[in-house]
Amino acid sequence: MSNQQEVELFWQVFLADSGINNEKTYEAWAFGDSPEMADELLGLVLEGTKTGTTSALAAYEYEQEPLPLVGSYSICLDGKGIPRCVIQTVAIKTVPFKEITAADAYKEGEGDRSLAYWRKVHQDFWERELVAYDVPFSDELLVLYEEFKVID
Repeated sequence: MSNQQEVELFWQVFLADSGINNEKTYEAWAFGDSPEMADELLGLVLEGTKTGTTSALAAYEYEQEPLPLVGSYSICLDGKGIPRCVIQTVAIKTVPFKEITAADAYKEGEGDRSLAYWRKVHQDFWERELVAYDVPFSDELLVLYEEFKVID
């Protein structure tokens, strides 16, 4: 069974178990930019520590991916592309990097959960990621901050 087939089966089982209307759609993705990071951040989600995530808006635009909406569902994949849980977006805001708050950073659940830690690791991440899009990192970089809850 391919990963794509496994993801679709995971979604169909989720729909059957939850009773949610099967016309709902989902996105399937892994956190971060490496299998190790995907597993680490997914672990924080599964233990309930991580309830927020932030993405560079430029990545959505460059990849022509739809923006998440409040109420939308995502299947979180581990570092091998295996579906592990379903999350639902509960809040979204788009702000410059410099306007992410200490409360936002805490909800991301990473490191010591401080804003200083969040800024350091996210700047490092986006400096790597944005090279592919020819977008320079700055404090004015628009980011999409998403809060979510684990559904299954």
